[in-house]
Amino acid sequence: MRFVKAIRLNSLSFKVLLAYLAGTMLSIALLVVAAIVMVQSRDLARMDLAGGAEDMAEMLRFDSSGKPVGLEADEDDLAWVFDSLRREAAYRVLDDAGNAALLSPAGEKIWPAGEGLPHLVRERFEFEHEGVTLYGVTAPVKHGGRTWYFQVAASTRLMALLHRVALPLVGVGVTVFGLVLLLAFGLCAYITLRYTLKPLRDVSESAAAISPRSMHARLNTEAIPVEIAPLVESFNRVLERLEQGYRVQQEFLGNAAHELKTPLALIRAQIELKEEDAGDEDSLLSDVEYMTRQVQQLLLLAEASEVRNYKLAIVGVQGIADEAAAYLQRMAEAAGVQLMVSAAVEGVEWEADRGALFTLLKNLLENAIQHAPAKTSVHIELQRDALTVRDLGPGVDAAQLPLLFERFWRGAHRRDHGAGLGLAICHEIAVAHGWRLTAERAEPGLRFSLSNPSISGCGGRR
Repeated sequence: MRFVKAIRLNSLSFKVLLAYLAGTMLSIALLVVAAIVMVQSRDLARMDLAGGAEDMAEMLRFDSSGKPVGLEADEDDLAWVFDSLRREAAYRVLDDAGNAALLSPAGEKIWPAGEGLPHLVRERFEFEHEGVTLYGVTAPVKHGGRTWYFQVAASTRLMALLHRVALPLVGVGVTVFGLVLLLAFGLCAYITLRYTLKPLRDVSESAAAISPRSMHARLNTEAIPVEIAPLVESFNRVLERLEQGYRVQQEFLGNAAHELKTPLALIRAQIELKEEDAGDEDSLLSDVEYMTRQVQQLLLLAEASEVRNYKLAIVGVQGIADEAAAYLQRMAEAAGVQLMVSAAVEGVEWEADRGALFTLLKNLLENAIQHAPAKTSVHIELQRDALTVRDLGPGVDAAQLPLLFERFWRGAHRRDHGAGLGLAICHEIAVAHGWRLTAERAEPGLRFSLSNPSISGCGGRR
């Protein structure tokens, strides 16, 4: 029962209907108040001729023989008009033979005689009297088994006068009615639509935030109207299929890397044990080394692209930077390059996956060593919310800066034949952590900057 009630309350149709009913009730209440005010101030005239004839026909009084003898006295009736405006209005009652059974004051002077059975049906007509056109209307009345015909006539000049008075009132009434409807329905519709469409706006924002790095996220359907819920659920199913395909792709990449590592290791072992020409052996070993490195980089890229692989914790950035520099020390010595680590602030701590941050710094340092000239230094500088890695090499052209983080792109001045995935891995790690990794020309050399907006926005850790 609660479930059915919740569905109805959460239905877009129900909410629109509720808004309609609320607007209607509010409009009626306001119009009733306005009508009462207008009636009490006697600004509203009840002078429609046909409606007046129907009302007066119901007030006919009959004697014991069933013959009409007059109108019932009532403060709100229209009989006084025929006494006050004898030349402008008149009424009469005819029997089924067309004979006048009852006439208003001066009725004999106004109603034409000798017309036989004039207009003994429910209709409107007109006639002339002393050069003035009068409009007439007939209203049949049944009493005592007989049919009487109540007729009312009013001059065109009287009706024109009434219209000149009534039309402005009608215009005012229509304007007031329209404004009331506009305000009442507008307010109810605005509030209802704003409340009803808010879940849709929230879902739209959630959908816009979904990216390949957050494909595990799903749209919330709890507050969605039942008419829209199937669409949102379909979108969630599409996300599930996309996530599954994305995971299959990542698993394929990881499996391929793992499957290639074993045969490459076997080939390397066979080549090392084989006693052949040293030149051919060195060439094969070089090729195998390149393939091994490329497979390892592909594996790292697959791992770095998946956010769920990260285990975030508070880590010391300087300790990881020193560790990466020590790891590459032999490579730097072989290239004649000196590694230097400095910190503008002591004890800098970030929330990060330690292994991923180590890989990022190692790849940046390795890239700098590969491009740095001999007898120069590669400098890592730590700040509270950022770190930089700079070399004194030839750098790259300004047009090539956007290409640095693309997969398989390699610079022209590096010493080895890398796979071109190191900086792409760095970029994936930075994006997964919400960091920003950029490169700029340092003149000479190249400077990579890694910034942590979460620390700069909240004061950071010391």
